[in-house]
Amino acid sequence: MNLDSRIRLISTSEITPPKKRDIGIKEAKGDIVAFIDDDAYPHKDWLKYALENFKDESVAAVAGPAVTPGSDSLLQKASGEVYSSRLVSAGFIYRYIPKKRREVDDYPSCNLIVRKSIMQAIGGFNTNFWPGEDTKLCLDIRLMGKKIIYDPRVLVYHHRRNLFFTHLKQVANYALHRGYFVKKYPQTSFKFSYFLPSLFVLLLLIGGIPSFYIPVLKIIYPGCLLFYLLLVFSSSILKGLVLFPLVFPGIILTHITYGFYFLKGLAASKLKEEL
Repeated sequence: MNLDSRIRLISTSEITPPKKRDIGIKEAKGDIVAFIDDDAYPHKDWLKYALENFKDESVAAVAGPAVTPGSDSLLQKASGEVYSSRLVSAGFIYRYIPKKRREVDDYPSCNLIVRKSIMQAIGGFNTNFWPGEDTKLCLDIRLMGKKIIYDPRVLVYHHRRNLFFTHLKQVANYALHRGYFVKKYPQTSFKFSYFLPSLFVLLLLIGGIPSFYIPVLKIIYPGCLLFYLLLVFSSSILKGLVLFPLVFPGIILTHITYGFYFLKGLAASKLKEEL
């Protein structure tokens, strides 16, 4: 492999990604460290626009959207459309679609640029959690009283997992950690929107039984389910006729998977990384 002379490859043992990133932070020579996933690639002006935000000394980190590349397969694009649906990501769709510049308190490390001095001050990622290492890092930054800025121009292209199995496996892992982080890092994880899929799952599991015995629920319960399906239909059909047959069940299965594993994380006393 022919590499630019400015690039160094550092070999590590089989350790978690945050441990690898901590090694990178230690070896980095510059004032800014940029994190990106191995299945993502940056826009050509990624760092140029990021650096503009660091002119403000109160800004510790900069983030931006991770959009689905046009070259992805149909199943990958369907996964990206599921994530970018408001029914799935709610107020966080700016993570998948460029939206207006804003301050955020939690952001994925697939597109996160941080001052090296800040990383050194908080001891790096310093965790075995993965995913979730970024939640801990962003909370540490916020506790320092520093800002994390989302800039839509700081853009990377992020290849998606195929719908359905690998997509849902990723969703399950996200949800498990988020549910656990509600207890461990409530400052940024205790948000109502994270609980909604679990409430939906509980409604599916136990909501139907009373409807057999309570007359009014015989109307309300199926009415609520029909309303939900209409919402999913309207959101999915906007993605186009080709993607609709994938996105429609994809949203429903994402809700169910996230809801179940969020509850599992919420009930866990420890995650496997801590054992």
